[in-house]
Amino acid sequence: MLRLFILLLLLPFALRAQQPAAELRGAWIATVFNNDFPSKPGLTPQQFCAEFDGLLDSLYSMGLNAVFVQVRPAGDAFYRSEIVPWSAYLTGLQGKAPADNFDPLAYMVASAHHRQMAFHAWMNPFRAAMNSDTTKLAPTNRLRTLDPGSKSRQFFQYGNRWYFNPASDAVHNHLREVVYELLSKYDIDGIHFDDYFYPYPVKGETLPDSASFAAEPRGFTDISDWRRDNVNRFVAAVAGDVHTLKPHVRFGISPFGVWRNISRDSLAGSPTRAGVTSYDDLFADVRLWLQRGWIDYVAPQLYWSIGYSPADYALLLDWWSRNSFGRHLYIGLAAYKVGNGGDDTNWNQPGQLAAQLQANRKNPAVLGSIFFSAKYLLANPLGFRDTLREHGYSKPVLLPPDDPKLPATLVLSPTFNIPTATRKSVFVNWTTRFVYHDAQLPYYFAVYRFNGKNPGDFTDAKNLLYMTPYRPSKWTYEDTQTKKGKFYTYVVIPYDRQNRAGRPSEALVVKRKRSKVKVL
Repeated sequence: MLRLFILLLLLPFALRAQQPAAELRGAWIATVFNNDFPSKPGLTPQQFCAEFDGLLDSLYSMGLNAVFVQVRPAGDAFYRSEIVPWSAYLTGLQGKAPADNFDPLAYMVASAHHRQMAFHAWMNPFRAAMNSDTTKLAPTNRLRTLDPGSKSRQFFQYGNRWYFNPASDAVHNHLREVVYELLSKYDIDGIHFDDYFYPYPVKGETLPDSASFAAEPRGFTDISDWRRDNVNRFVAAVAGDVHTLKPHVRFGISPFGVWRNISRDSLAGSPTRAGVTSYDDLFADVRLWLQRGWIDYVAPQLYWSIGYSPADYALLLDWWSRNSFGRHLYIGLAAYKVGNGGDDTNWNQPGQLAAQLQANRKNPAVLGSIFFSAKYLLANPLGFRDTLREHGYSKPVLLPPDDPKLPATLVLSPTFNIPTATRKSVFVNWTTRFVYHDAQLPYYFAVYRFNGKNPGDFTDAKNLLYMTPYRPSKWTYEDTQTKKGKFYTYVVIPYDRQNRAGRPSEALVVKRKRSKVKVL
């Protein structure tokens, strides 16, 4: 027990020591029921923007570099759409547009990019309405516009909610149009689905899709296999749409944390005893999607503690790392359980989440973490927000490249101009000459600074000084952390939209003087 106490006490310092050079650091921002944001429906555009900026500022100050914002809570939209109605969680009434022709998603994406944060549009594809009463839905909602026959084929009611029927080709086409519209209109970095495909089981109820199965079994004799095939076909189609329309946009899914228990699959299952699994209950064969390369990343929701016997975090971390099939693996972490884990008392230990983050970093297959959700991080449960800001994420880092084996699209390296200085700062600026078209422009730059007259370790996060906003208008940086009489070496590296490094600049070596710098 004493050894464990000492380990948990030292975890913050271990986190600081092992910060990687590239890591996704994300948070989910839930809009359904206004869980994380906005604080209430009906904010003015000015209030909405101020609230979102404040949220991003708080997350950015903690070292986060990506947000996963729920832009489609349930058959609705937090963006201007010609296909689906405005969300009631945005304006207070489904179908009611924001004032002043305001487009919240355009603003949110620009706000994130200004802070050098990736923006993933989180969508719930098959959830259609959060309660069975459709009278408060917008008149344009498909649950109200379709004739009774079409409605019965495209939707079903289950557990007091309405769901799109994954068996319907018309539903697939509609949802693909929804994704296509979002991709076409907005400069997002990712399309993100969570764990809701077929709904979670409701005690005493049976999924009402037997008629659909009987009408079109497509050669299947087992309804569970048929359901999985319905979801498989949809995921494969969306993957093709995303990768064709905008290859730089990442398509990712955050499934329930247990794919399948070993008792149901002795060869591929995990050593768990989960009451629900992604494969058997949600009919989401995520492992297959990874094998086929349909999704670019997976972010399993590992919302259990280290040592929790029915679903041990450490064992699941190992299972997903061995079953990610070369796709990016980010781990969903349960900030909402810190100090509030119910029968899993390990969550009462202040170091539990820090220990999980440390375990992620020790596993070479894991490229980052995403916290559920933003409001729980901001609440600073058991001091974890402070631990993250001061130790775990104390240094800025790059996002992992989409495919490091592919070369960057950038062909030109930056060139430093002559630096200037004041009594308090060194100003470095650079240019890229002979740019022939926009595709050659870097999406952002990373500025490295090394003590002394030579470049050092680019993989050490402490040497990464600054990253510009996405598509920066100013190619300059003010360094306020230099000392008179000291030598410093600067290097700038350009990055493309896939976070792949281009050719670095030549090293700029300077000696800091009182109010000027000498270039060596």
